[in-house]
Amino acid sequence: MKQICILGSTGSIGSQTLEVVRNNPEEFQIIALTAGNNIKLLAEQIEEFHPHLVAVKTPGGAKQLKTLVEQNPSFEGKLPEIYVGMDGFIQCATHPQVDLVVAAMVGMIGLQPVIKAMEHKKNIALANKETLVTAGHLIMDLKQKYQVNLYPVDSEHSAIFQCLQSGKQQEIEQIYLTASGGPFRELSREQLSHVTVEDALAHPNWSMGKKITIDSATMINKGLEIIEACWLFDVPIDKIHVLVQPDSVIHSMVEFQDGAVIAQMGTPDMKLPIQYAMFYPKRVFLGGERLDFEAMGSLHFAKPNPALRGIELASEAFRSGGTMPTVMNAANEYAVAKFLNHEISFLDIYRWIEYAMKHHVVSSNPSLEEILKTEQETYHLLEKDRNVIS
Repeated sequence: MKQICILGSTGSIGSQTLEVVRNNPEEFQIIALTAGNNIKLLAEQIEEFHPHLVAVKTPGGAKQLKTLVEQNPSFEGKLPEIYVGMDGFIQCATHPQVDLVVAAMVGMIGLQPVIKAMEHKKNIALANKETLVTAGHLIMDLKQKYQVNLYPVDSEHSAIFQCLQSGKQQEIEQIYLTASGGPFRELSREQLSHVTVEDALAHPNWSMGKKITIDSATMINKGLEIIEACWLFDVPIDKIHVLVQPDSVIHSMVEFQDGAVIAQMGTPDMKLPIQYAMFYPKRVFLGGERLDFEAMGSLHFAKPNPALRGIELASEAFRSGGTMPTVMNAANEYAVAKFLNHEISFLDIYRWIEYAMKHHVVSSNPSLEEILKTEQETYHLLEKDRNVIS
């Protein structure tokens, strides 16, 4: 039985991870859960899965959680220890009983717990993009130093990982990183200037959290995935090509040096890559819809829409190296939050990222402390110059 810690248990990936656990109770035990602000859902998860410890973002959240759990007449069993903030997240990720940490937090907040977990020789099922985008050099060094496994959970990287069961890394000719293209794949720049928050949250294929859904709409998500793939699979950026596959049937493909192309296909269901990471190297039954090739008839492919500049900006940041991906990522987090709050326009997201990158002097091979400092400096710059940028 694997002992699990879920970082970000109340989000989309975390909740679906618990579905996998729920369907396979003889395989997994939940040791620790962490959450941000959804205290009510966390209390329900505690009641069902009985973790030994939990952590929440704020002292107020911890107080609310303690009240909810203690006053629940249906709760049976020992109450979990409740921790707060980054120290609490790290406490959960490094608990001695934990075998596998599912890193499902969204944003830079997930970086430190993952690093500490690896230093404690925990295997990682990685759904947090920012970990590799901002600190890929640190993460891959830790993977080698502590001999831990890093299982990709993103559907595209899981697909590549599955395709590579058919060949070796050194035999890769190129990787086709597929994308649905999001809801705006055919819109012009002029049309994009009128996009609303509600438009951007209406993803045609995938059910995800708000931040990731916006990243998909801007194609920043795909840019981040390019950077992740470079680190995970040790390939140069020029070997990774984004291909729009609007049906979200092909989740990515690998072309090998003999010309063979291996594709991983399936319905757009995140439980598949989550379960694959949790059970690896086994495959087990997963209920749900199956592909009907006769009904499908054909598959469609297209180039990414150049008006969606996420791939361009992320690729530029990766080529610059050092602290630049952290700046790009932090500026995107900041700008997406402003967009979701109706403070800036859709196209302003690119403008704010570009501004931050142009005003940054790269530091090569940054430490964790430098990465975190760069993140805060980027937030400060954008807050200070927000009237200039807009």
